[in-house]
Amino acid sequence: MIEQLRKYSKEYKIKAVELSRQRGSMKEIADELGISSKNISRWNKEYEAGKYSENYIHSNSKSKEQLENIALRKALRDAELERDILKRLLASSPRATGKICVYTKISAPISC
Repeated sequence: MIEQLRKYSKEYKIKAVELSRQRGSMKEIADELGISSKNISRWNKEYEAGKYSENYIHSNSKSKEQLENIALRKALRDAELERDILKRLLASSPRATGKICVYTKISAPISC
């Protein structure tokens, strides 16, 4: 049977670690919470490393400037793509090719 991965909130992890420290037994708390004692052990190491503190900066996190730069680059790519599409449409239009169709009241063109 495949077990689905569960995600736990930061607050949940902190509470589990604090409970295990108060009672002194990770296995007991893990059984009560219905999770693996390996999770609590890993969370305890992360807690000691300061990962759950407010001022912890994750190495993969991006600054506001980096996120804005990414968004601006995407907007530029989109604008360039729209420009290229419009250029191709304009280049293939009848005015650009010199072919102007003359229509009369009849449904078919007389000359193109």
